Amino acid sequence: MREKILNDLTSAMKAQDKETLSVLRMVKGAIQLEEINKKSELNDDDVIGVISKQIKTRKESIQEFTKANRTDLIDKTNKEIEILNRYMPEQLSEEEVLKIIDEAFNTINPQTQSDMGKLMRFVTPKLKGKADMGFVSKTIKDRLSKN
Repeated sequence: MREKILNDLTSAMKAQDKETLSVLRMVKGAIQLEEINKKSELNDDDVIGVISKQIKTRKESIQEFTKANRTDLIDKTNKEIEILNRYMPEQLSEEEVLKIIDEAFNTINPQTQSDMGKLMRFVTPKLKGKADMGFVSKTIKDRLSKN
């Protein structure tokens, strides 16, 4: 994954694709920072985690830009998200996510809100990078409150 990003960075330089180049430089910097913090080289899952954080940050920025009515920044940020999504694994559909959550509930049989951690530990390895974890968490909380 890391090599793919570096190769695409070089290609963007040669093609003078300033938008892609800018986003990939930012990702490269975020990866390097994470490696410094971990004191080791990142594997593909860690790189996907870094990219996922970058996407999440941009989605939060879009909400702020919407409040400020800055459509120019919204468009730019959406293009950045589009570029970052090229490096993410294919996202699961809502139906597939709900099926995994159902499996977690059937396996763990939670009784109270305090079982939230157990459920998240069960679903996170299967869904991380493949689904919006905010949606997953909210869905599990909603189902727990109905029990």
